Amino acid sequence: MTDEERKSNLDEMFGEFAELVLENVTIELDELRLSLQPMIQQVAAQVAKPALSMPTSLIPAKFTPPFGEYTSKIHEVTIGATKNEGGTRSKTLTIGGHKAPAWDLFQAPPKHLPIIAADVFDMKISLAKVVKNHYEEVLEDPAEWAKLCVNKYGADAITLHLISTDRQLKDTSPNEAAKTIEEVLQAVKVPVLIGSAGDPGKDGPVLAKAAEVCEGERTLLCSATVDVYEPIAEAAKKYNQVVLSWTSLDINQQKELNRRLIDWLKPEQIVIDPTTAALGYGLEYAFTIMQRMRLAGLLGDSELQYPISSGTTNAWAAREAWLKDPALGPRELRGPIWESVTALALLLAGNDLFMMMHPAAIKTVHDLIDWMKERKPVKSEDYPDWTSMALPEGV
Repeated sequence: MTDEERKSNLDEMFGEFAELVLENVTIELDELRLSLQPMIQQVAAQVAKPALSMPTSLIPAKFTPPFGEYTSKIHEVTIGATKNEGGTRSKTLTIGGHKAPAWDLFQAPPKHLPIIAADVFDMKISLAKVVKNHYEEVLEDPAEWAKLCVNKYGADAITLHLISTDRQLKDTSPNEAAKTIEEVLQAVKVPVLIGSAGDPGKDGPVLAKAAEVCEGERTLLCSATVDVYEPIAEAAKKYNQVVLSWTSLDINQQKELNRRLIDWLKPEQIVIDPTTAALGYGLEYAFTIMQRMRLAGLLGDSELQYPISSGTTNAWAAREAWLKDPALGPRELRGPIWESVTALALLLAGNDLFMMMHPAAIKTVHDLIDWMKERKPVKSEDYPDWTSMALPEGV
């Protein structure tokens, strides 16, 4: 039977049915051909897309160096005074003087590199074990503690925290605190910064006495606040000291305090500290505040044209930095890394002065600053025009 005869028989058998349902039927075919209506063929042709071809180059573009229009600069502040300048320090430290954002190699590298001041306390305090191991033998002797930080750990300066003056601790008198200051000044010849206890009832008299004892040394008095600033500013003016203007992550409060201080002091006598919220509890906020202050100063805000300080030791307030937990890794490494990362972030925000503690963190940040200072300004014409480079074959 031919194909035509088979088709004729099928037409006779099923011609009267509009629809045919087959169940449990197996159809064996050597070849299946589909015939599409012309309209369907047209739609299919429109939907089908040609095969994609591989690009041979990037979209043409032009690189423009990110030059900003900065109309002002950050004031330069010098801490410490040599014998020729009326003090007893072997060197001075100058911060500030910037004309562009931090480490902007397209416009202006930092005029003065950031400095690190090691924290020393005037009484034995509770420290994380991984920090305490480095200072255990000197915790009750601030002068020896300072010498260790300078001679062994390479600190640029010392921050002597007079926390024993707190009325909730030892309530040490300003005169007693002055004796400790004198001992530390004799023990080391780097600039010495003086920190108070954060007791509103004692900070004024203590720092005023510190300014007197350090006459000629041009020390940094830490800190003046919105609530306690007059006796500190008055003493700094009388004895030619520098004042740390401390606020708590509030730009408007920082501007207000700076306005008050400038009634007493010259711009080169003020360093600002907007508070360091360290890694783990607000580092991104501290970074943003410091960066905004620096940019505002460069753009002409005279109330924010001051070098910035960071209490980087605050990193140890995060329990993850010292907590004994195997899941977090060895705390002997974790703690110093925690402090170093906090410093690195704020270094990129424009920080000028770091108050730090762990020897490994101090060295790490020192090494990083040394590496970054070797970076040279980038000329726009020498910058690789990667935006229009041809792609290698086979990519």
